[in-house]
Amino acid sequence: MAISEEMELKDLFEIIRKRLGLIVMITVVAVLISAVVSFFLLDEVYETSTTLMVGKTQNSQANTIEYNDILANQKLVKTYSVIAKSDRVLDKVIEKLQLELKPADLRKKITVTSEGETEIIRITVEDTDPAFATDLANAIAEVFMREVVDIMKLDNVQVIDVAKVPQEPVKPKPLLNIAIAGVLGLMLGLGVVFLVEYLDNTIKVSEDIEKYLELPVLGIIPMYEEQ
Repeated sequence: MAISEEMELKDLFEIIRKRLGLIVMITVVAVLISAVVSFFLLDEVYETSTTLMVGKTQNSQANTIEYNDILANQKLVKTYSVIAKSDRVLDKVIEKLQLELKPADLRKKITVTSEGETEIIRITVEDTDPAFATDLANAIAEVFMREVVDIMKLDNVQVIDVAKVPQEPVKPKPLLNIAIAGVLGLMLGLGVVFLVEYLDNTIKVSEDIEKYLELPVLGIIPMYEEQ
């Protein structure tokens, strides 16, 4: 059993060695395509965000915030996220920034998340124009503050951090894309090589006769060049 497995492993390495050129070619092509797409075809995308705290004011008598109120506000973060991306908010953002876009177009650029187990939400915007992404994030925060007070009857909505113009793009990541393409190209190359070998049923050497036909080799006719 051990000898058989050893022979099979040797066969695999022999197949790879025999068609190493094809594997390398497929891997190099995949890396080159990824590099061209990452550096020349994909647009650079910038990301910026603003954070807000949404909650109730302190208790005027005890001058403290009730623990139950904090838990309630944490559970309402998803509601605040929906409000921030609603047509009601985005329509006013479009009007404020004088944009020729629809709410659905803006919604694709916006992500609203909660900051851990807190009352703080983060509004993140991605766009190819860093200045526009910053203006959009701050405008959404401003409009959201007014609308959530009216909708949820809150009176303690504050901006913690305003969005700032990003200096470096977050996408694409050429080196990461190239590394992934190299791994995928290598896997594809190995797959193609083993598939070609599997479909190739021709007899090349005398050992193939014994291996595949289970027949003994009685003799070999050598080939000589004409003198």
